[in-house]
Amino acid sequence: MAIGVKALPISFVAHFLAIVGAILVLIWTINFRGGLAWESTNKNLIFNLHPVLMLIGLIIIGGEAIISYKSLPLKNPQKKLIHLILHAIALVLGIIGIYTAFKFHNESNIANLYSLHSWLGIGVIVLYGIQWLYGFVVFFYPGGSPAIRSESVPWHVLFGIFVYVLAVGTAATGYLEKLTFLETNGVAKYGTEAFLVNFTALVTILYGTFVILTILSQSPPPEDEYSYSAI
Repeated sequence: MAIGVKALPISFVAHFLAIVGAILVLIWTINFRGGLAWESTNKNLIFNLHPVLMLIGLIIIGGEAIISYKSLPLKNPQKKLIHLILHAIALVLGIIGIYTAFKFHNESNIANLYSLHSWLGIGVIVLYGIQWLYGFVVFFYPGGSPAIRSESVPWHVLFGIFVYVLAVGTAATGYLEKLTFLETNGVAKYGTEAFLVNFTALVTILYGTFVILTILSQSPPPEDEYSYSAI
């Protein structure tokens, strides 16, 4: 199913939202939360890497990987390679982002995996990894037979959409969880930081929405029907 709009103009809106989201999360973590650090006596600086890596890495670069295959005016082999590399970068940054959350918890003597957000986060990164590995083996190397690829495409697309929507939803629960902790510890509910976090969450959801709209929009005809999927 495709909506009667070309993918390229929709992707421009997604790119704009990606830039806005990246700027907002950096303003929040650097200006309001004190900065970013891999090692620090202030363990909150370690945690600050988590939202930055998860948003810019998994959500934005992962979204750009999806958009690239749908909207770029390139031949399928070129789009496939860009798509594969961007998803790999997103996956690696997502894994590092999750590690920073564990690192922060362990060094702060906080329990791990006690919230819905953490459960969903582990599920997302595992499913994302499975999706990438399956796509690599079937559509890139060594590559499945034409029959396997043709049967895999719709399921690969559907599963990819599911994982990405789940990732965006998980990010939204993360903003909510962190802001709730901050407000419990004195951050004003109607203060600048609270509004910034909420607006960052809204931009994240809007970005994910336009990524999905790009998937549903019209793209240039592929070189062959079963070379790869749109996710």
